[in-house]
Amino acid sequence: MSDHSKSHRGMTRIRNYFLTGFVVCAPLAITAYLTWSFIGWVDSWVKPYIPGRYNPDNYLPFAVPGFGLIVALILITLIGFLTANFIGRTIFSYGEYFLDRMPLVRSIYRGLKQIFETVLSHKSDVFKKVGLIEYPRRGLWAIIFISSERESEVNIKLEDQSGRTVAVFLPSTPNPTTGFLLYVPKSEVIELSMTVEEAAKLIISAGLVTPEYQKITHDLAVQAGATTPRDAA
Repeated sequence: MSDHSKSHRGMTRIRNYFLTGFVVCAPLAITAYLTWSFIGWVDSWVKPYIPGRYNPDNYLPFAVPGFGLIVALILITLIGFLTANFIGRTIFSYGEYFLDRMPLVRSIYRGLKQIFETVLSHKSDVFKKVGLIEYPRRGLWAIIFISSERESEVNIKLEDQSGRTVAVFLPSTPNPTTGFLLYVPKSEVIELSMTVEEAAKLIISAGLVTPEYQKITHDLAVQAGATTPRDAA
């Protein structure tokens, strides 16, 4: 083997080692950076309101990261506890009453409150299913999150024209938090077995990170009549 071939194989091996190390280190570094930034952001908001005698930064020669976050978590939990009883609900209702008297603020508050209640409610079926629709034209398929199958004015108005419709969220790549709300005929939605988390990874990675799918198990289930090709897709 020539020296040139050995040198080329050596450079290829080094490049592969670098790419492997990058794949391992990049997610860890980004996660650590985002976590640290979030802790610092919460600390910068909370610490200025902590009395000096209770702030450990005034006693130690270094700042204590995360102390403001801990205080914020305790305060949020305490507010939730107080709101759950009669006195807390009364105070909270008065606060909402005053917010409802403010023209611009009440619209923002109501919208945000409804979003958080929908997302955090245990009874909500928001984003529990993943599916496919033909978009932006026939023959092209896009991943969607099924938002809700509940009856609404939009569903009822479209029933005569399009049959039963469902609200779906069409996320963008590589940022799945942005996208479009669409009302699609239920018959045109192909539900997938992958989880929302797996679909989000697929979207963020632009198709590079695909969830595992056992095609053999799928084929056996279809042959046994346990499911249909459309349902198991």
